[in-house]
Amino acid sequence: MNDLIRIQKVETLSDDWYILKKTTFDYQRKDGSWQTQSRETYDRGNGATILLYNRERKTVILTRQFRFPAYINNHHGMLIETCAGLLDECAPEEAIRRETEEETGYRVHNVTRIFDAFMSPGSVTERVYFFVAEYDEDSHIDNGGGLRSDGEDIEVLELNFQQALHMIETGEIMDGKTIMLLQYALIHHLLD
Repeated sequence: MNDLIRIQKVETLSDDWYILKKTTFDYQRKDGSWQTQSRETYDRGNGATILLYNRERKTVILTRQFRFPAYINNHHGMLIETCAGLLDECAPEEAIRRETEEETGYRVHNVTRIFDAFMSPGSVTERVYFFVAEYDEDSHIDNGGGLRSDGEDIEVLELNFQQALHMIETGEIMDGKTIMLLQYALIHHLLD
């Protein structure tokens, strides 16, 4: 894959919820010398996220759910986020439609992929596929809330777009993917 990297050793440190590996490798520096390095990587699979918006009402659909990693990092743990989930071996478009129905109760057909991003590339392998889609009352098929079997207990929020943007400033919205999608909507005038 890359002539600048020579893998020396890969150790699986944990294979419980997801996979944590420690890899020792040689890296060729810009000056041509080789340096041995070691990194731990957390592989949880790739994911997708979507901003649902209603241009006429100037609203967005977000979710609120408990996130344990945020909780142990001096936060109450209840994060307001865009709908998201793992691909689970599906195409990104298929996965985000599934997640949208499970989490929000909305069925969307026309999703637009806007970009992909590595959210924490220093240690997490996950690539996130970002989408936007319009929703209306006809696309609301049930209450959502996520899958109990996956430990999900999701509250669905319909917020005024300007209110959601303000919640970034106040710290009520601290999730990176959500901030990115709300700013994308602002820059691209999705709710004008």
